[in-house]
Amino acid sequence: MTKNNIKELSIQVNLNGLSFCILNRTSNTIEFLNNIQFQHKLNPFDVLNRLKTELSANSVFSDEFDAITVVHQNELSTLVPKKLYSENNKADYLKFNTKILKTDFIADDDVAINDSVNLYIPYVNLNNYIFETFGEFTYKHSSTVLIDTILQKTSQNSNAEMYLHVNSFMIEVSIVENRQLQLFNVFEYHSKEDFIYYVLFVFEQLKLDVETTTIHLSGNIDKNNELYDLLYTYVRHVELEKLSFSYNFSENIDTDKLHHHFLILNTF
Repeated sequence: MTKNNIKELSIQVNLNGLSFCILNRTSNTIEFLNNIQFQHKLNPFDVLNRLKTELSANSVFSDEFDAITVVHQNELSTLVPKKLYSENNKADYLKFNTKILKTDFIADDDVAINDSVNLYIPYVNLNNYIFETFGEFTYKHSSTVLIDTILQKTSQNSNAEMYLHVNSFMIEVSIVENRQLQLFNVFEYHSKEDFIYYVLFVFEQLKLDVETTTIHLSGNIDKNNELYDLLYTYVRHVELEKLSFSYNFSENIDTDKLHHHFLILNTF
C-alpha cells in the first residue's frame, strides 16, 4: 500500500507561545497554520503542558509525518565565526551574553550562509516529549532560521536594513548590509517604551540613519498596532515583510497575515 501524502510538521516553541504548521509536500499546500499566544511568560514545564494539550486536542497531529522540525525561540544563543569556533569551548562562548548553568545542554546549528556556528540552549524537556510522541525529528534555533532567510533574500548592493521579528515580549533584531550580517540581538520588552528604546538604541549604536534605513517587520505586529505607529513616528521607512511562497494555502488560512508566521513558514 503506497502512502498518498507526504507531510511535514513544524513546531515553534517559546515561553510566550506556540506555533504549528503542516505542509503537505504532495499537494504543495500549507494545510494547517496556528499560533497560540500565552497571556504571560511561562516556564518550560508549563509550556510542555500546553504543548501536550494542543497536540492531543487536535486530530491533525495524529497524522503520520515524514519530517518534523522544532524551532526553539529564546534569547539563549550566540553566533561564533567558524574560524574562531572550537567544539570544546561552547560554554565559554555562550556565557558572555547568556546566564547558563553547568547542567545546561548546549546545542549548535551550522549557519552556512555566513560561515558561523549558532550556539544555544534548547528546551530539553520539550525535545524529549516530541521524541517520545513522534520519534526522530530535527531542531534548530529561531535565529538560525531568521538569519538564513534574511541573508538569502537581501541583495548584494543593499544599504543597511533592519529586520525586526516581533514577539509578545521580545524582539529579534537583525541588521544586514551588502548581504553581511552586522548585528543580531534579542531584547525582552515589557512596554511600548522599552520596545522603541531598544530599536532606537540599535540605530544609534550602528549609526544608522532614521531617514534612509528601512525596517522590515514580521511576527506579532500589524499596521493598526501601536508598536507599528511608534516605529513610524521615529523612522521614515517601516514596512511589513513581503512574503512570497511557492506553497498553496488551505482556504481557512488568512494569507493577508502571513507575516505573523514568518518564522515557522521559513522552516521547510
